[in-house]
Amino acid sequence: MHVMKQLGLVAGTVTLGLNAMPHTALAQTDLPLIERTKLFGNPTKAGAQISPDGKWISFIAPRDGVLNVWVAPTGDLSAAKPLTAEKSRPIRGSFWSPDSQQVMFVNDKGGDENFLLYGVDVATGAQKALTPFPKTAVRLIGSSTTIKDRLLIGLNNRDPRWHDVYLLEPATGRLTLMMKNDGFAGFLADDGLHLRMAVKPRADGGSDYFRINDGQVETTPFVSYGLDDSLTTSPAGYTVDGKTLYWIDSRNRDTAGLFAQDAATGKMTLLADSPKADIGSALADPKTGRIQAYAVNYLRTEYVPLDGSIKADLAFLKAQNKGQFGIGSRTDDDSKWIVGFDPVTAPASTWLYDRHAKTLKQLYVSRPELEGAPLVAMHPQEIKARDGLTLVSYLTLPKDADPAGTGKASHPVPMVLFVHGGPWARDGFGYNGYHQWLANRGYAVLSVNYRGSTGFGKKFISAGDLQWGRKMHDDLIDAVDWAVKQGVTTPDKVAIMGGSYGGYATLAGLTFTPKEFTCGVDIVGPSNLFTLLQTIPPYWEAGKQQFYKRMGDPTTDAGRTMLKDRSPLTFADRIERPLLIGQGANDPRVNVRESDQIVAAMEAKKIPVTYVVFPDEGHGFARPVNNIAFNAVAENFLKPCLGGRAEPVGGAIKASTGVVKAGAQNVPGLAMSEIGSSLAAR
Repeated sequence: MHVMKQLGLVAGTVTLGLNAMPHTALAQTDLPLIERTKLFGNPTKAGAQISPDGKWISFIAPRDGVLNVWVAPTGDLSAAKPLTAEKSRPIRGSFWSPDSQQVMFVNDKGGDENFLLYGVDVATGAQKALTPFPKTAVRLIGSSTTIKDRLLIGLNNRDPRWHDVYLLEPATGRLTLMMKNDGFAGFLADDGLHLRMAVKPRADGGSDYFRINDGQVETTPFVSYGLDDSLTTSPAGYTVDGKTLYWIDSRNRDTAGLFAQDAATGKMTLLADSPKADIGSALADPKTGRIQAYAVNYLRTEYVPLDGSIKADLAFLKAQNKGQFGIGSRTDDDSKWIVGFDPVTAPASTWLYDRHAKTLKQLYVSRPELEGAPLVAMHPQEIKARDGLTLVSYLTLPKDADPAGTGKASHPVPMVLFVHGGPWARDGFGYNGYHQWLANRGYAVLSVNYRGSTGFGKKFISAGDLQWGRKMHDDLIDAVDWAVKQGVTTPDKVAIMGGSYGGYATLAGLTFTPKEFTCGVDIVGPSNLFTLLQTIPPYWEAGKQQFYKRMGDPTTDAGRTMLKDRSPLTFADRIERPLLIGQGANDPRVNVRESDQIVAAMEAKKIPVTYVVFPDEGHGFARPVNNIAFNAVAENFLKPCLGGRAEPVGGAIKASTGVVKAGAQNVPGLAMSEIGSSLAAR
């Protein structure tokens, strides 16, 4: 339902100061360098889903080097066959049709996020575009455990701002219009595929929920809340009988609790809550829709049973000691589950759990090439901001600085502050390819849930309102200060890196606090908040007021002044430390203009910058060859800044679509690599 809920001196010239570290990453020379391809290449298998009838398991795996959908009988994964044949754009997830006859997936073209829905018949292999409309982003609105041949979807092919509701028959592709949408952010359906509620954005950034009766939307809201609750309150689905509606709800409280609402009377009953974190998700009985357990993620994710129905199952899975576990799909009869285990210091594995036999059968390891690799532990931390706010953070240390894996640095090492995007999202505990990559190169890695991050209550989110480049940035600086005081690093050896908002934070770090960081890596980060808000996709219309209230309102003089003052582009002439920028040319969220603008401003002032653009990518790099290429540039950019290790650039850029538009000479080995005509020398 939530629209907002889904980085001076040329590189190589930085020298160590008087407080230089007594040990550098050179102490890791006897530690194997984990190849970029093993960390960022295609997984061997991922995304397993069991069919509702329990007969099949689908998963994502490479076919001719591109991720595609495969399917196998539940009892024999070795008999898997590919169902799709995408040649360039990877398929990154799939789900089963309710009748178990088709595997369905969405995909876009070149990162434009115009996601279309496709279905592939398991028996025949025939693939059909179920929403064959240009410039359309499909949404799944409702599915059923009792109605097997239909789904409810939303399509914005009539008006790009709003999704009309259609009944889809996957077997035939037939679409039947159920409700025309002229201003609703979303809809909620019950198991009978009846539309029960519509949600409309409010001028204050909140939402109003209206009941729907016989296809007519009532005029008086059934539920209302303002901006403070907008990212922490949403319905969590009906029971199959339609009598109970579950909510994850923060109204009249701080952290979001799990509530059951009587659909007829509106009475709310609190089922569960946590004083430190929001209820993050819930597990519901496939047969009844009744919630059986919930998950809370403060430092780590923990499942908590609500009753005895799956209590023994959760205890059994926890007792396996295979790492943090997550429960994926479940069969209609609830006899079999797909379960993933993440040990962090070894690659994640996926298993088939038989509830009746209480047995686990391993299906696959996602990245078997990392088995035996020198992966390191991740350590949750609670860091205090200058105003007393607690920032849940995650620290990863290179092996030479923490050989016993205690989370305490034996000596300071260079550090990368790796900032999450969103900003209305969060970092969490678990295997993180970027943490492992950077730690293997000799760096400590710190990821911080700065104010505005989700999962820690609405007050924590609201503390970030209108604080882009201010208190949100102060939190990052406070975390760096903490790391210095803890002996993790020294002030002259800290880089900042991140994507999306993390890219903005990188640009903010190099402009608002130009001497704080040794260098920065910005991936698809906005530089001009005013133009960012001008170019957001039209189907984000429902969330526009939330953006304005939480970032700054471009329709008012005061808001425009604030947005200009918080835009790194305004202060590009302050940059004095090395900067690397990566951008997808088709990015619909952070338009390529955001990177073009700040690169042009820096070049006009003769400030060095390295800029890589990928013409077939959007908001981030979905194609592994492109991701590997940018990371090849990034680690060779970081090496002279921080003193760590790097695998040579080699032919990584040539293998990708990347175009180095500026500053190849600033990255060792980049100008001389085999990049052919893709190098735009400047």
